[in-house]
Amino acid sequence: MGFRRFSVLLAGRLVLLMLNLMGLSYLFSVPGYHAATFLTFCVLVFLTAEVFQFVKRTNAEISRFLDAARYADFSQRFRMRDLGAGFGELGDTFTDILTRFQEVRATKEKELRHLKALIEHVPVPLLSLHSDGSLNIWNNAARRLFGTAPATHLNQLAQFGEGFQKEVASIEPGERRLVAFDADGVEQQMMLAATKIIIDSKPEKLFSLQNIQSELDLAQLQAWQDLVRVLTHEIMNSITPVASLAKTAVDLVDDAASKVKNNPEVVAELGDVKDAVNTVARRSDRLNQFVSSYRSLTRLPPPERTLVRLRDLFDTMERLFREEWQTEGIKLLASVEPAELDVSADSDMLEQILINMLKNAGQALAGKKDATVWLFARLNKRGRVAIEIADNGPGIPDDIAKQIFVPFFTTKRAGSGVGLALTRQVMISHGGAVSLSEREGGGAAFSLTF
Repeated sequence: MGFRRFSVLLAGRLVLLMLNLMGLSYLFSVPGYHAATFLTFCVLVFLTAEVFQFVKRTNAEISRFLDAARYADFSQRFRMRDLGAGFGELGDTFTDILTRFQEVRATKEKELRHLKALIEHVPVPLLSLHSDGSLNIWNNAARRLFGTAPATHLNQLAQFGEGFQKEVASIEPGERRLVAFDADGVEQQMMLAATKIIIDSKPEKLFSLQNIQSELDLAQLQAWQDLVRVLTHEIMNSITPVASLAKTAVDLVDDAASKVKNNPEVVAELGDVKDAVNTVARRSDRLNQFVSSYRSLTRLPPPERTLVRLRDLFDTMERLFREEWQTEGIKLLASVEPAELDVSADSDMLEQILINMLKNAGQALAGKKDATVWLFARLNKRGRVAIEIADNGPGIPDDIAKQIFVPFFTTKRAGSGVGLALTRQVMISHGGAVSLSEREGGGAAFSLTF
């Protein structure tokens, strides 16, 4: 509406200018009208200046409007009513257009912030790979996955496992692969999926990484618990009557021996029978105790989490082992960085698994000179609390290292194979993991990552 009125006013001024010009031309052709000619000429000059000023004002405001639109300066306002007729409507039109631009832009920015917030808080890590090998990390989950380690180029993914880097480089759009991801020495199974997108005619691969290690651990743990539950139930049902009958048989043998005590040969034979039955009874009791120890794998209560100050916990460990290990020549070096570091965990469970693992380290150092056990806690590159128990003992061979967390597996003659399996179960219940690695300089190093 404002532009239409402006056009009408401009056209009116031009018509008057043309009519005045035609009148002036006519007066020039007719002699004797000098005063009228002069007056018409003055009117022509005035109309020309008026049209020039009218257009100049308009051009200035249009230029200001275009600059405001170009630089998204939506604070500009066009109050032009004092410039004359038609300018008020034109200014209102300019202001309305900028207001509409501002509303559209605000809507798009709101939608963009919403999309960015959705991507940022998606629980699955997202990253993209460009044709030049550069990487973009898109959300919090991906940043937590890679931690402080640099991950801006495909080559840098080798620090998380060469196999992981090769899988990312070779996977085709639409494929899904199970890949191993090495996070601070803890290998995790990840589901890697890829798709292809094209932006500004430039293709890039978009990846999603889903950590399924916890689901695999829970499924495996549930399978072991089911197996242990069935085995212990069947073994207990079978061995209990054997133990009872063995004890009854001992009583019967004693009774029979008292009746034939005048026959030394029979008494001697009954003595042999009693020794055999006693052996059966002792082995039955030992088997009962052995089976009962495995019930702890199926009866672990859910953790009651509290904030555990690790410095205080380590001080407790030092007090427990100081006297015993001093006599055996074993040093315990404990440190926490930072000193106020704490972890959300069940304090009783955490204390028990540390005691078990420190005992294992002490047993591995039996008879060794300069025997040392290191116990320290820190934040790893991914910002998670890690506790490490290391020793300078003989270490653990690779073939055994793959089985040490399996229930029932043990290399000790009097071992039950429960300790490390129970440690793994406790860590899974806390949403963490336990891993074994070779200590630099020799020995074994166990890491508890929360």
